[in-house]
Order: sequence, then C-alpha cells, then structure tokens
Amino acid sequence: MKKLLLIVPSLHQGGLEKVCAATARLMQPYFDVRIAIFDSRNIAYDIKGIPVSDLSLPSRPGKIAKVINVIRRGIKLRRLKKSEQTDIAYSFGPTANLANLASGGRSEKWLGIRSYMDMGNPRQIRLFCKCADRVICCSETICREVWEKYRCEKAVTLQNPFDMKEVKALSELEEAELPWETGRILISMGREDVVKGFWHLLKSFALVHGKLPDTKLMIIGKGEFSSYRELAGKLGIDDAVCFTGLKKNPYPYLKRGSLYMLTSYYEGFPNAMVEAMSMGLPVIATDCMTGPREILEEQYGILVPNMSPAEDFNPEHITEEERKLADRITALLEDQEKMAHYREMSLKRAGDYTAESYIQKICQWAGVRPFAVYDTAGERDDRNAYRQ
Repeated sequence: MKKLLLIVPSLHQGGLEKVCAATARLMQPYFDVRIAIFDSRNIAYDIKGIPVSDLSLPSRPGKIAKVINVIRRGIKLRRLKKSEQTDIAYSFGPTANLANLASGGRSEKWLGIRSYMDMGNPRQIRLFCKCADRVICCSETICREVWEKYRCEKAVTLQNPFDMKEVKALSELEEAELPWETGRILISMGREDVVKGFWHLLKSFALVHGKLPDTKLMIIGKGEFSSYRELAGKLGIDDAVCFTGLKKNPYPYLKRGSLYMLTSYYEGFPNAMVEAMSMGLPVIATDCMTGPREILEEQYGILVPNMSPAEDFNPEHITEEERKLADRITALLEDQEKMAHYREMSLKRAGDYTAESYIQKICQWAGVRPFAVYDTAGERDDRNAYRQ
C-alpha cells in the first residue's frame, strides 16, 4: 500500500484544515496515511485513528523567522519522509507547500492551492509550478488561471468532498443553543477575517431587519468579533445578532437556519456554503474570486456583485451595494415559492460534490486502483480497496 503524507500547518478551524482531515479519513482504505502538522494545539477536526507527526514548529513573526521556519520544517519533513518511506507528500496551503518543497527527497510532491489569495504571489506560484509533481487547485477558476498565466501543465482541479449523510447525522446529535426561540435566521460561517466582509452583512441585515422584524442573524466562527458586536449595537440590531464562536459541530446551528449568506470578497472553494446547501439552505453569495459562481452557476443560488474589500464600521455609511443586497434578501424571504425552489436546488447541487469523485481522482493520480463494493442496502464498503 502506498504511503501518503498530508502536510498542514494546523488543524484548527479553517477550510484547508477541514479538507486535510477529510482527505485523511477518505483515503485510509487506499493508502497508508499520515498527517504532518506544524502546530498540534487546538485541533478542531476528527482525526481519530490517523497517525499524526507534530513538527512543533508553529508560525513565527518576522521575515527572517519565517525563512528559518521553512528551512527547519523542511529538515524535519525530510527526516519524516525518509523514515516513513513516503511515496506522496500532499501539502495544503502556501506555508505547507514551501516546507514540502524544502524537504526534497524522492517522494512525489503535490502542492495544494487553496485560495485565490494565494495567486497574489506570482513568484511563489512559479516556484510551485516548476518544482511540484502536481499542483492541485480547489477550483476550476484557479486551475485555469494557473494553466494560462504560468503554462503549468501539472495543474489539476480537485473540488472539496462532502458527505450529505454525515452532515445530516451530525445535525441530529445535539440542539443548537440560541438566544431566540422563534424567527427566520440568516446564517454565515467563517473566522473573524476581513476577507469575509461581515461588516457588509451586518449593515445589509440591519435594513432587512427593519422591514422584517422577525429575522435574526447568526455568524458561526472563531474570533472575538468585538468590532462587529460594536457595529451591531450602533445599528440597533444587537439583540437580533448572535456570534456563536467556533463550533466543532456547526450543523445543529445550520439546521435552524432559513438562509445562508456569503459576503466574502475572496474565497477558494467555500466549504461552509456547500455544507449549508447540503442542509437545504437557500444561498445568496457575492460573486467573489473564486467559488460561488462555480458552485451556484447562477441557477443553484443567488449571486450578487462582489463588494468593497475596504473595512467600514461606520453605521451611518450604508453603500448602494449593501442596500441592493438587503433588497435581494428581503425579496427572497418574502417569496415562499422561491425559497422552496432554492432549498431544492441547494440539495441538488450539494449532491454533486461526492466523496467518490474525490477519491477516484486522487487514486488515479497516484496510480492506485480503488475497488468499492456495496452491501444489500446500497451502502458503500471500501474495505476491498487495493493498490494496482
């Protein structure tokens, strides 16, 4: 069985971290899987039964310290690859990619581009394209740009996998603890990060709440959100807004939602949005780079123009784009026929991102032939996987 090493900075909250953990679980029947991690503190994802090597080299401030970190991580990874006789090293995100390259060795190097923000460093992308055995892009848009700008024939697309049955099961495990008993809840998920554009969401929601007083807003994700809480207070909506913090199991909260909102101005492949769709939530998303257009295709949800990346916590400054977003939200919530239509379309689209297609691509690239059998109930059983 081939040995697959997955390299990730941490397994705390985040899209690439979640995909790394999911990849480890999905590929266990086909590979001898191990995770190499730079910092094992505050692991948020289920990696039970998966060997983990903690390099104990967390991020450090300063350019010189970062360069030293890349070298030290590379040295430790080289030793790990040699001792484990790694066949393939697949890294997630730019810092893991640099360490993967720095480690050298004979194992194949698969480098993952996980966000369109990574494309802002052309020198780094050129390095990846030159030195990697495979450049794995999480969206078709990113892959196409890598092909066209860097003439990189090693670039491939691997969209994130989702398990709708697992999501539904997890949503039933517990009850969401919310400050409200009733009301239509708008939900967004993501860590406290300027790229998520949450100030736009708060301002638009304030306009929606003024017209539809039963509406609430819930933002799920790590962070203090102090500036956002203050903005909500100044907008007079603090009693209708809830910041839940990080939730290892966010699905009971998604289950309570009526509508999912994405106001990012950059994404890679927005996991949280597809997870919400798998729960049957209609979606309104900014047409940002990249992800929403590729997923929604202007038929599975509603796209609105991308919004300004400049932070603006002035409650008296409501932009035209924020007003238009509020109008789209209000119109959808007031049209039950459209709400039902987009609930159905969300479920349909989420079903396209199966674990099976994800497994097949990785196995194909690795020269591993997956065999899957099904029991009498039609459930997948991957125990008969073997290497070609």
